[in-house]
Amino acid sequence: MAENIRHVLGLSGGKDSSALAVYMRDRVPEMEYFFSDTGKELQETYDFLDRLEAFLGKPIVRLNMNADANSNRDFDHWLTVYGGLLPSSQIRWCTVNLKIRPFEEYIGEDTAYHYIAIRADEDRIGYKPPSISSLRNIEPKYPFKEDGITKEDVYRILEESGLGLPDYYKWRTRSGCYFCFFQRKSEWVGLLEQHPDLFELAKGYEKFNPETGERFTWCQGESLEELSQPERIAEIKANTEKAMASKKAAKPNRRLIEILTDVLDDEDDEEPCLPCHK
Repeated sequence: MAENIRHVLGLSGGKDSSALAVYMRDRVPEMEYFFSDTGKELQETYDFLDRLEAFLGKPIVRLNMNADANSNRDFDHWLTVYGGLLPSSQIRWCTVNLKIRPFEEYIGEDTAYHYIAIRADEDRIGYKPPSISSLRNIEPKYPFKEDGITKEDVYRILEESGLGLPDYYKWRTRSGCYFCFFQRKSEWVGLLEQHPDLFELAKGYEKFNPETGERFTWCQGESLEELSQPERIAEIKANTEKAMASKKAAKPNRRLIEILTDVLDDEDDEEPCLPCHK
């Protein structure tokens, strides 16, 4: 009997993986779509996934979320497991426990092709099983690289599908948790202005040890309380506006999101986790 091979595509809520889902819909009709839900996503992300689900005509499986909320393995569950230690670029336990392991459990022992939204104009690699693991049944596929699809093509695919971009792209250029430590300062200001309730919840995760002076904050060297001061907000916004004006003058015929992306990448070009931000 022929081996049953699964075809799977993970969605982050970002533009590239969403465009890949649109691109592959009619090319691989048996495709499975999944989203690893951290429980801390923006409402704009959930709304966009609902629209994408309708376009695809089949469900997007939501990993980590169970009918019994008490059994969910969301961000707060793992934060407790790690003793309140916030994840960081040095300790990315959130990606491992909320993205990679749920994905591997979803595939199990099945043979699967995993379609990854790395574009032809990027120099990155996707998911590969850890060298210490016996898991060798997942093979990555890169349709965008193979077909020469670039960032400009991604925008076109989403526009022509009628989906467009998720609403959060008006103020941030990466998907992921609303308190992701890879957010740039101007994106934190965007969160404060667009979702002040979520900003306050993010502040609640930060901890300070009065005895040792040790601080556990989302932003390196600055707490959200400090960042949210009016004079600091004004400074961040002024710097962003100045940089955007300069980028626009250099290349005037570009989308606003492209200009914003360039500005934020200049502010912090640290590469975020692929499963969270594609």
